[in-house]
Amino acid sequence: MSSAVDSLKTLKRTPFWAQIAAGLVLGVVLGFIAKEYSVSWLTETLDQIGTIFVQLLKLAVPPLVFTAILVSVVNLRNVNNAARLAARTLMWFLITSLIAVAIGLTIGLITNPGDGFKLPADPGKAPKTNGDWLDFLTGIIPTNIVTAFSEVKVLQIVFLAVVLGSAILSVGAKAEPLVKGAELVLEIIQKALWWVIKLSPLGTLGLIGTSVATYGWDLIKPLGTFTADIYIGCALVMFVVYPLLLWLVGKVNPLNYFKGAWPAIQLAFVSRSSVGTMPVTQKVTERLGVPKDYASFAVPFGATTKMDGCAAVYPAIAAIFVAEVYGVNLGIKEYLLIAFVSVIGSAATAGLTGAIIMLTLTLSTVNLPLAGVALLLAIDPILDMMRTATNVAGQVVVPILVSAREKTLDLEMYNNPRDLEAPDEPVKPHVPLQKTPEREPVSV
Repeated sequence: MSSAVDSLKTLKRTPFWAQIAAGLVLGVVLGFIAKEYSVSWLTETLDQIGTIFVQLLKLAVPPLVFTAILVSVVNLRNVNNAARLAARTLMWFLITSLIAVAIGLTIGLITNPGDGFKLPADPGKAPKTNGDWLDFLTGIIPTNIVTAFSEVKVLQIVFLAVVLGSAILSVGAKAEPLVKGAELVLEIIQKALWWVIKLSPLGTLGLIGTSVATYGWDLIKPLGTFTADIYIGCALVMFVVYPLLLWLVGKVNPLNYFKGAWPAIQLAFVSRSSVGTMPVTQKVTERLGVPKDYASFAVPFGATTKMDGCAAVYPAIAAIFVAEVYGVNLGIKEYLLIAFVSVIGSAATAGLTGAIIMLTLTLSTVNLPLAGVALLLAIDPILDMMRTATNVAGQVVVPILVSAREKTLDLEMYNNPRDLEAPDEPVKPHVPLQKTPEREPVSV
């Protein structure tokens, strides 16, 4: 009994990132065993563990998105220069998305991922929903509030939350009870979701193990160049572009960013859900010195619109791949359209697992065959891990950049990132600066 208690204490002292890394390694090993030796019961067990973990995360998505966006809009009243902060946040979202799509296009043009690819006899089922601009725009406004929540239509939930939050701001003090209620509901949802997030090491084991046992190298090999392109493109954005921006624009040490943000990036990699990772993303963002009031706006906003992996790198390379497979020549106009769709239409991914709607939106805009989407569906889970990790990494970077430029970033917290399991520090009371009284000359 004492040994079990000691083991539990040791596990609790283990950093959260190390717990997830251990689950990752063990999942790969068990997945390899299940695939190589055809251990069906092990594959099924890993799949059940991963599925339950994802279901628990998704269960909280509708109320979490609604209350988080609602509270973040209302909290803008507590933020100095709220309009300027919102504009700068959006500006950096667009700038980093443009850089990411440029990297994706460059890699695609250099490597020619669809060159020599042979169409399989049965590439897979085409997506049920094709994305185009009309569907995207009309899909934002719900026809039924209940359906928006029951079918988890994130864009519609965001729309409702923004409208209600704006109405609360216009009503003023009379709506304060509603604001307090929304804040309480959000706190309860985040607490419940935090219990689920503590199961991340186990969820990681199941999700990675299932991917290895189900797909393995045999599936990736025919699309090896395309898979490598996505991982290289996302890695360049995450480990080159973001650190350079932090160093040159934010004037902060990028290594501290990775130390603080790594738990959120890890969880995004295995869960493949920006929204499911949002509580961790917000916590690491605040612990990296971003003011809480601003973080409560920027992180939920980013979780539903900031998608450098899913909406920039991926559709850029995928469009080139589909064009090469079907023998369609792309010109400067098409490449500019791809960049435009990636920068402006990133909200179409809406923070959920997968980027199929974003890809179909891109393909339809440049008149490429939508059947090409089916070619990539089989390996989409493998691609989505790296894409979502890049999404979340960007969702932490932008608030840091904006706060650093606004001189509101707590550099002491940023330069001393703490583990996710460490208790929160008490809020420091604001003490107004006082002029130091001049000392009277000492008489001798």
